[in-house]
Amino acid sequence: MKFIDEVKITLASGRGGPGCVSYRRESLMPRGGPDGGDGGKGGDVIIRTSKHINSLVDIRPNKRYAAQNGHMGMGRQKAGPNGEDLVLIVPQGTVLRTLEGEIIVDMTGIEEHVLLKGGRGGKGNEFFKTSVNQAPDYAQPGEEGEEIEVKLELKLIADVGIIGFPNAGKSTLISRISAAKPKIADYPFTTLTPNLGVVKAGDYTSFVVADIPGLVKGAHEGVGLGIQFLKHIERTRLFIHLVDASGMSGRDPLQDFEDINYELKMYDEKNKDKEGFFPLATRPQFVVLNKIDTLGETQLLKLKNKFKEVSGSEPYAISAVTGKNIKEFIQELARQILKEEEE
Repeated sequence: MKFIDEVKITLASGRGGPGCVSYRRESLMPRGGPDGGDGGKGGDVIIRTSKHINSLVDIRPNKRYAAQNGHMGMGRQKAGPNGEDLVLIVPQGTVLRTLEGEIIVDMTGIEEHVLLKGGRGGKGNEFFKTSVNQAPDYAQPGEEGEEIEVKLELKLIADVGIIGFPNAGKSTLISRISAAKPKIADYPFTTLTPNLGVVKAGDYTSFVVADIPGLVKGAHEGVGLGIQFLKHIERTRLFIHLVDASGMSGRDPLQDFEDINYELKMYDEKNKDKEGFFPLATRPQFVVLNKIDTLGETQLLKLKNKFKEVSGSEPYAISAVTGKNIKEFIQELARQILKEEEE
């Protein structure tokens, strides 16, 4: 399934049905009087979340979604049927914004939200009957519905975001620590969509990890795929900053680490005035040196000392391929997540 995380659409609630102008006509009742019923209410626009979908691909084909209009009132004081509501199913974590960027509703933790109310139905002529005006020949037309242009923006909900350059081993790591089965190969941009995995760290402890693709130097300016997917780590509590320690990519591991952190800072700068934005660069990071199975002990020790000097903390050293130190790393990660929850 194609991954779609941003869609612009128009939503409209239903118009209220018009009231009816009718007069009672029955045998032995020559002056039965007005009996026009009220029009039905227009349908509402309801946003509902589902944990069974993870993309906006089903919404994208149409540019406009409208609830049903209310039906016209009828004679014998029969009210017209209400219009059917429009229920738009979106993934959990979807944010609805105006085209100017203002948040309308954030569907994180919300199962259902009535976005637009349908118009009220018009009153039939029976409603306007009085002792003075016993045969009104008019009825209300019914209220107009509401209409709005919105941008739907999907942000994945995860406890941990895995960040790092292409080929750092993000997909291999998430496949090792969870049941996720992403595509894995040795060339840039293997992962074209974020992957989610549930990691079990004990009988009663689990957390969600997101593998965020496409971060390269210049990502905040649109280079590679980074600008498209950086928003997916906005909801994460902390980051696994995965670094290719092998040097087989031809890049310097320390420079990769600094380049990614620079991209986070620049992304923060671009989005600092955005409503509801929480900076990325200040969040806790687990610095993880991957592919240590390709290094000797002396090489690894030197690299760890360099990272400790730059980051201020001891980096973790693992091999996502062989599984070395993975179990201990997961336990420490789980402890940090529980600490973040308590705070």
